[in-house]
Amino acid sequence: MSEPTVEEVISIVSAVFQIKGMNQSVNTLQIEIENEEFKQKFAQLTKQLESKNLVVRLEKNDNRTFVIISRFQSPKPQRVWIPRALFAATIVMVMIDGYYHTVSTNSITYIGNPFQIAVLFTISLMGILGIHELGHMIASKIHKIKISWPYFIPGIPVFGFPTFGALIMSRSFTINRDTLFDIGISGPIAGLIIAVIVSTYGAYLSPLIPSAQADALSNSGLVDVHSSIFMDATILLEGKHVIGKELIMSPILYAAWFGFLITFLNLLPAWQLDGGHVARATFGRKTHQIMTYVSIGVLAAVGYYIMAIFVLMFSMRSPDVKPLDDISPLSNKRKKLFVLVMILAFLCAPLPFSILS
Repeated sequence: MSEPTVEEVISIVSAVFQIKGMNQSVNTLQIEIENEEFKQKFAQLTKQLESKNLVVRLEKNDNRTFVIISRFQSPKPQRVWIPRALFAATIVMVMIDGYYHTVSTNSITYIGNPFQIAVLFTISLMGILGIHELGHMIASKIHKIKISWPYFIPGIPVFGFPTFGALIMSRSFTINRDTLFDIGISGPIAGLIIAVIVSTYGAYLSPLIPSAQADALSNSGLVDVHSSIFMDATILLEGKHVIGKELIMSPILYAAWFGFLITFLNLLPAWQLDGGHVARATFGRKTHQIMTYVSIGVLAAVGYYIMAIFVLMFSMRSPDVKPLDDISPLSNKRKKLFVLVMILAFLCAPLPFSILS
């Protein structure tokens, strides 16, 4: 496909906006447009020019509005074997971890065949992570944003986490704050729904043992974890809070615990986490930076020091995602949803206290 001429680009822009003036340099074309309602019009223009390998940004200076048009290189074709290989490796790591947790639990009280429980554990955990990524993919498709397949990150079973979650890379530009918000919030909400379902089933499968026996095992890590309000609620729902007895986490309940943890981390309004995208879209760059530092403090307060250092280091290199139209405000209904995001983050957080105490 041949590159469009300057005259053709101007014609496309003039069909959408009323042009007041323009300035051309070697690499960019700057066009001043009327300072009018431009949010939807700009989104339309972005899609038209993207198909011609052109990227357009919206900027405002001294109450004058400009569209800045430049060429961009199309992303390299995705190597499909990489996400497939990572997915397979993650499945193996999760299976090993599920088998180990089942054997450990069986040493206290028998809950089932280790291999069969490991399969259920893998379906549960990968289901939470997979539906999380599917939420992002659906939102991206609705907004016509091109993205990669999910890259699942295998972890270290038995001695750590069997997976470090997954990520999706955008292969086109984020148009405005609405798009950034929707893609950011969709994944955690979708994954959280599955995590609640898994937690309810996992609590049902989890055995109860006398409190004295649980106290003797507290150093094994099987019962001494920081739960979340969501998980405690499902334990209550299943009638597994009994005076004089302690709940031993089944591997399925552990999968839900991990799912709540991943959701909590993603909902933090920090850096380029999902919650960070939501905060950036809601409040803009400066407030997002403040929230990033607050989130780092929260991570340190709940004992996740490595994650806190990770966010701090990477936020210094790439603090946020700037949409092409960073001028148009977020819609009011989305602004109200930010409060819900923070509430859900708190309900998923691994708190040092429990509502069951």
